[in-house]
Amino acid sequence: MGDSGDNYTAKDIMVLSGPEGIRKRPAMYIGSTGSKGYMHLLHEIIDNAIDEALAGYAKNITIKLTREDDVDVAEVSDDGRGIPVDTIPKEGRPALEVIMTSLHSGAKFNNNIYKVAGGLHGVGLTVVDSLSEYTEVTVKRGGKIYSQRFSRGKPVTGLSIIGETDQKDTGTTIKFKPDTEIFSARSFDSLELHEVLRYQAFLNPGIKITFVDAREEEKKVETFYSERGIADFVDYIRDSKEPLTKPILISKSSDSTKIEVALQYVNDYSENVVSFVNRIKTADGGMHVAGFHSALTRAIFGYMDKNAKKGASSGVEGEDTREGLIAVVSVLMQNPEFEGQTKERLGNTSIKSFVDNAVYGALSTYMEENPSDASAIINKVVAAAEARESARKARELARKKNIFGGAVLPGKLSDCSESDPAKTEIFIVEGESAAGSSKQGRDRRYQAILPLRGKILNVEKATDEKIFNNAELHTMVTAFGTGIKETFNPANVRYGKIILLTDADVDGSHIRTLLLTFFYRYMRPLIERGNIYIAQPPLYRISKGRDEIYVYSDSELQEKLKLYENAGVQRYKGLGEMNPEQLWSTTMNPERRVLKRVTIKDAQLADSLFSILMGLDVEQRRHFLEEHSTEVSFLDI
Repeated sequence: MGDSGDNYTAKDIMVLSGPEGIRKRPAMYIGSTGSKGYMHLLHEIIDNAIDEALAGYAKNITIKLTREDDVDVAEVSDDGRGIPVDTIPKEGRPALEVIMTSLHSGAKFNNNIYKVAGGLHGVGLTVVDSLSEYTEVTVKRGGKIYSQRFSRGKPVTGLSIIGETDQKDTGTTIKFKPDTEIFSARSFDSLELHEVLRYQAFLNPGIKITFVDAREEEKKVETFYSERGIADFVDYIRDSKEPLTKPILISKSSDSTKIEVALQYVNDYSENVVSFVNRIKTADGGMHVAGFHSALTRAIFGYMDKNAKKGASSGVEGEDTREGLIAVVSVLMQNPEFEGQTKERLGNTSIKSFVDNAVYGALSTYMEENPSDASAIINKVVAAAEARESARKARELARKKNIFGGAVLPGKLSDCSESDPAKTEIFIVEGESAAGSSKQGRDRRYQAILPLRGKILNVEKATDEKIFNNAELHTMVTAFGTGIKETFNPANVRYGKIILLTDADVDGSHIRTLLLTFFYRYMRPLIERGNIYIAQPPLYRISKGRDEIYVYSDSELQEKLKLYENAGVQRYKGLGEMNPEQLWSTTMNPERRVLKRVTIKDAQLADSLFSILMGLDVEQRRHFLEEHSTEVSFLDI
């Protein structure tokens, strides 16, 4: 080790403050320097505009995306009060400049200005400024228009007046270009942005949010607006699902806290609870959701024991009360304590009892006053309890047969020799002939093959009991090593990549959809972690003389045929038509293949499509297919 310890002195200590510290360790503030961090910058600016609306001063918010030098640029405008531009005496600088360049500066530490706010750390604008190639701020305030430009956390111009306007015309516009020295990403995700803006419209009724996407030649403009707030939100989540009750709305306020809850039961097996704190989505829930769940269980159990018979709830568990539940839980509070700057889980323990008491009282009263809805809820809960017990018995039987767990892997699995999930991948292959070619063509060191026999069970229409008794699903769960339902643990997955490899025809698409439905409903964390992929086998083989080219789309085929006139064209309808060498070189070789990672950018849209295409409502599915039939670019008959 030498004498390195003796050389460790005061001169080795670095003090990084403000922009330098942020640029040195950006992940501390935005989570990552990939696409998630790139989007986080935009969320910070949108949050500030929403906070101004939440305080009652803004009614219109516009988000505009453009593109400069192959990098997306964002511009967020609001018609609020405008960032203060007067000088802060202790700083000797305009307030706008201090807010843009100094950590932990702003009005959100003082509850006099913002009673509640999502951006509570006072770092949002400074972080965006520090991690952007440039940031331009325009403020309309007091009849004048002010402007200042910054770069990588430092002002490059002074605050100047660039025009005049009406005294009533106020607001702030912030335009920024994320720094390519920091970020590997180059574009904002419009699907994710749609989801955020849609949520904000529901959570801020009466606020008009306009999204302008001017990155392409054809500019797209969308408006998000809600009149009824979270009542509209529940309608949106429910979409096509059959309602079992009317929407139930609950609201309670104190001096420093307000909660709003909207819930409804539908004819479905899953639970869908979306939660927010100060209009920021808490993806991992937190104490407000724990309080909601507790109140829901207590209210339903109390009603059952009072109106059915004493002890009627004895065979029911808390999870049974949440089957088919759609709910939005929104909390406005001062000084929320989030776990991490990315604000995905609320940690304030005091909010749990506040939500619990409010929801319990309101829901108990509602059920007493609406016996038909109460009866529908109880019937749903009892049916869920019976199904859970049947599924438990099926699981116990499965475990006795050693289907789900243990060291015994399914016999049809052709496993790989590598055991490190970071290096392994498994192909879920349709059909025996394709399985044969893929087994012979694979790299046995890290590629495993699991063949499926025909179409798997449509889990959208199936109870847990049927799922646990399905041989093909048993095989997959055992091969993955994750378990299922209450034993599910995504950290135990045996393969870093789970790749769906199906034929490029209608049957192949159907099987792929069935598999994705299963992953979405029962193994969603694997999608969220980025473990699920779809292989893209070639659609055509072009041959002319000794030349052999594989193409993956009809448009690519037309382009290639311009170069290879009078060439032979073979359309691959099934993977079994390729020999092992062809399948390896086109579809399985990491250096040449095309894989699509399955992601969930708009969970509500995914949920809706799965319900329509794979659910119980045949008539609705027919209408959907008729409406969208003209959008099909290729149909293999």
